[in-house]
Amino acid sequence: MQLEEKTLSSETIYNGRVVHLVKDKVLLPNGKEAVREMVKHPGGVCVLAITDNNNVVMVKQFRYAQKTVLLEIPAGKLEYGEDPRTCGIRELKEETGYEADSFEFFTKMIPTGAYVGEVIHIFIAQGLRKTGQKLDEDEFLEVLEIPFEEAVKMALDGEIPDAKTQIALLKAQILFNNM
Repeated sequence: MQLEEKTLSSETIYNGRVVHLVKDKVLLPNGKEAVREMVKHPGGVCVLAITDNNNVVMVKQFRYAQKTVLLEIPAGKLEYGEDPRTCGIRELKEETGYEADSFEFFTKMIPTGAYVGEVIHIFIAQGLRKTGQKLDEDEFLEVLEIPFEEAVKMALDGEIPDAKTQIALLKAQILFNNM
């Protein structure tokens, strides 16, 4: 069975700095037409940065959409067409002040596949050295180092509700323990 939908027309509803809302008319596999609303987003990166003594470098910051302070791994928005690795290296340094000797792609995730086009690329950084934080002018956060096992427990216990952080921690826990 063919599952793909073909775009017949596309209308931009809102064109913002971070997100763009579009309304598309699509042709369904059964030949009928439907409307799809979608948030276009350039995507993002996040970095599971692990120190030599097995701590995870994390940040606490206020997330306006949730109206709360979240504990998460460093992350940032891609510019359209930007290389995710380059963005991740930059975000790690800007947010935490760390640079890494090893910076490797780990996995990617689709946070909300039904109506958001965002893809988050997850990297693992090791061999960390502190070089100095360079926050954006509208960025306010606190950098913490949390033992890896404690961070995993916090994710499992719901103390870390951020999806990208949970995925990075739990996947790393499973893979590292099975190697």
